[in-house]
This record gives sequence, structure tokens and C-alpha cells, in this order.
Amino acid sequence: MDTSPLTPASLDAYADAYYLNAEIDDIDIEELAQRQSIPAIVAGLAGCSRVLEMGFGTGLITRELIAAGVSVEVLEGSPRLAAHARSAHPGLIVHVGMFETFQPADPFDAVLALHVLEHVDDPVALLVHLRSWLRSGGMLTVVTPNAESLHRQLAVRMGLHENLDDLSPRDHVVGHQRVYNLQSLHADLTAGGFTPEEDFGYFVKPLSNAQMLDWPMDVLRGLNQLSDVVPPRL
Repeated sequence: MDTSPLTPASLDAYADAYYLNAEIDDIDIEELAQRQSIPAIVAGLAGCSRVLEMGFGTGLITRELIAAGVSVEVLEGSPRLAAHARSAHPGLIVHVGMFETFQPADPFDAVLALHVLEHVDDPVALLVHLRSWLRSGGMLTVVTPNAESLHRQLAVRMGLHENLDDLSPRDHVVGHQRVYNLQSLHADLTAGGFTPEEDFGYFVKPLSNAQMLDWPMDVLRGLNQLSDVVPPRL
């Protein structure tokens, strides 16, 4: 595992390897799950006139937020992904820079750290820093991979992983440095100066993406919709 600090060049490399790579075969599974999270995220943004999304990724979240009428700006550390975001959404405000050094001219009502904290070098330091991006009473929404997901619990019981938070080969491909359970996520948020107010989860995931590539889309949709009746920690 590469433990060197993240740079724009290394973020471009992850973009080329995954986010801009048309040959990645699990994008549909990932994006289906991300779509499941959109209603809860948008509902939480009610009344927010300035919203910052951290990272562009595949662009699905940005596209869905714009379609929902959210006034969103994007902060992206990969110059390649930033250029892709501007090309896909003419007129979208895209700030190019590392999260750890970014400082907005004016505070935001809400910040979306969706699939961010698992990637960065020091999540608590970043959380402390990004508090200054928010107006008083502003909101932070965080989404991360779940160490207690059923597929990880199964992998431990099968002897494929020793611990629930062990990183898989796919984690390394996409640049994950950690995975969280709710307890460890709350701990980092609290250490960063935030007060967790609500938990939600999506996608009841019984197997890894690679093991579900040929599953019918109706089954995958059903596993996402089960999120409404399964505890968020799972």
C-alpha cells in the first residue's frame, strides 16, 4: 500500500485508474447504491442556499444534486476530474485544490463529504479545518464505506479477512485508506468538533461487488431498498 501523502498527481492517478476508466465493471453497482442515498441527502439540504460537494468522483452525485435543484459547488483535488466536472456541467463552480488547504471566500450552509473521509491522510485534521467552511449552524453530511457491512462480516467468517476493517484489493484501487463503522465515524466527527445528529445507511450488501456483477438489476435495487428496514450500522 502506498502511504505517501496525497497530491494532485496521485489523485489524477486514482481518477485514471477508476473514476475515468470506462473498463471498470462495478460502476453500475456503485452508482445504483449512490442513487439510493440521494433522497436523504437532498432532504437534509432543505433551506441551504450554498452547498459544497467535496470531490467529483464519477459525477453521479453532482448530476443528481443539480437535477434536484441544489445550488452546489464542487471542490476537487484532481485537476483531471475538475476539468471533467467543468466539461460535464458548464457554469458549475469548480474549486481546484487539496481539501486540506482550501479556504472559501464565503461560508457554506452545508458541506457534503460523500466518500471522502476514507480517502484522506488525516480525517480528523480535515474535519477541524472544514468547520471553518461552514456558517454558524451549518451542516456536514458524511458518507463512508461500512466496516460492518454484511459482505465484510461474511468475509471474516470465511477467513478471507482477519478483521472487519481490513482493506481489500478494490479498496486500494480506489484509494481507500480506511473504512468506518458508526462508532469510529462518530469518534472522528466528534474529535473534529462536530455533533453527529442522524445516521442513515443504504445498500444491504451480502457479497463483494465482484461477486455480484452478473446479478439481475432488480435484485440489486431490492437490496438497496431494504435499507429502509435494516439498521444503519448494517
